[in-house]
Amino acid sequence: MKFEDLLLEIGGFGRFQILILFVLCLARINLPMHFLLHSFLAATPSHHCAIPHQQAFVNLTMEEILLISIPREPDGTFRSCEMFSQPQFHLLLNSSLQPENDSVIQNCQHGWVYDHSQFTSTISTQWDLVCEQRGLNQATATFFFIGVTIGAVVFGYLSDRFGRKSMLMLSLVFSVIFGMLSAASVSYSMLAITRTLTGMALSGLSLIILPLGMEWVDIEHRTFSGVLTSIFWSIGNMLLALIAYLVREWHWLLVAVTGPCLLSIIYLWWVPESARWLIANGKVKQAHKHLLRCARMNGMKDFALSPEALRTITTDKKPGESYSYISLFRTPVLRKISLCSGAVWFGVAFSYYGMSMKLTGFGLNMYLSQFVFGIIEIPAKIIVYVLVNRIGRRQSQAWSLILTGLCIGANIIIPKPFTSLRSVVATTGKGLSEAAFTTVFLYTSELYPTVLRQNGMGYTSFVARLGGALAPLVFLLDEVWRSLPEVTYCGVAVCCGSVAFLLPETLNVRLPEGIEDIEKTQVKEPLQTSAPEGMPLQSLLK
Repeated sequence: MKFEDLLLEIGGFGRFQILILFVLCLARINLPMHFLLHSFLAATPSHHCAIPHQQAFVNLTMEEILLISIPREPDGTFRSCEMFSQPQFHLLLNSSLQPENDSVIQNCQHGWVYDHSQFTSTISTQWDLVCEQRGLNQATATFFFIGVTIGAVVFGYLSDRFGRKSMLMLSLVFSVIFGMLSAASVSYSMLAITRTLTGMALSGLSLIILPLGMEWVDIEHRTFSGVLTSIFWSIGNMLLALIAYLVREWHWLLVAVTGPCLLSIIYLWWVPESARWLIANGKVKQAHKHLLRCARMNGMKDFALSPEALRTITTDKKPGESYSYISLFRTPVLRKISLCSGAVWFGVAFSYYGMSMKLTGFGLNMYLSQFVFGIIEIPAKIIVYVLVNRIGRRQSQAWSLILTGLCIGANIIIPKPFTSLRSVVATTGKGLSEAAFTTVFLYTSELYPTVLRQNGMGYTSFVARLGGALAPLVFLLDEVWRSLPEVTYCGVAVCCGSVAFLLPETLNVRLPEGIEDIEKTQVKEPLQTSAPEGMPLQSLLK
């Protein structure tokens, strides 16, 4: 007997599943508010060197004081990291004159003065993470994603070993603790450590929500569940813009984006453990309790099932047997799936973050731009919902990623003066990259068996974070050739998208329970209930 047969008997997408998805989607809003926080947390406002003895120039305006104290860039703006060692009074007569000699120009000696019109404070202004220290400012995001990478491995293993719900709650508890500690940081070192730990904790939330929801949903509604969950990421994206606009001080900004995690702990208590996982791990009594609860909420009051009947649910997990990441590569078909899905995840993340850092030119302030980017993602996800059910997961995954690469490549060829065309192509590529990201979450959760699903998600998430970490470093290649970064993003996206063609199709295919289901030839099964091998379904019900 397959779990889908049982799920159809108790209601594969009723009130019970709708409530579970809604609660899990609310929790997912927390993720982008931390993953995309760096743009506001570490924003660097315009600044210039602090001018010593400024009160001595009582007869000069502020503009004149800057003119004699700070060198100018070719475009006329004042430099951010250099100052004159001595006032250049001759510039008052003609500001177009050059300083007497380059030796009078030196690095800032007395700190910096920041423009606070947009931000009350950021970590850049708090610890002067500018000029020679600007690398530390960018490293804050790196530390966070290092934590996410480590957390993907840890929570992927633990949630397969100890259960989805318990690890989800643990993830949220630690997210609140480390998020609040980040807000209370009194030094850059403390912030770097706590942000790394926050990334580790939030990785569990990122990994577990989608599989937990989908393991309670029937085949017909799996795509809807995956896309709906993904749309709430975009909602969180837009909420981040609103919160960052209202809270301009970095300590309180961290408190504001961490607070919802505390609310999530409260309402997630209602969500049950995955019945699939419980059955696969021999915890039949708990699974029986949750299944009866599901049947009652879905109006199946006549449904009755004995715990003994649940033991007939087919799974190849033997009592006392445990699985690890090594299990992903032990058998031929699963090994191929793991290698190919890892490559696809790397390409998706690599191109997504590469485009996100490069896509500019909307002419909007950063808050409105953040909001618009969140809105743009929603149509892409709705299109994904249609396509993955029409042409399948494999074709949607492959072509969305390949076309992302081609959009990046097209902008290499389109001349710079054609700004409108370049913006349209870049925006299309951004939508396609988001479509690829939405599809890969859904697709991967369907590729791996229940006994290894979280290990598989942990492994692929780890590979994706490597892609995300490498993406910004590729911009340094423009010193070799101006277009080399775009060529790299294009090539990786097209190659990794092509790898997706090697993966099996999962449209209308039952979620695999054990490794044997993966290794057998995958045959598309009908959506309606079918009887298990050699036993009528009704004989299992009481």
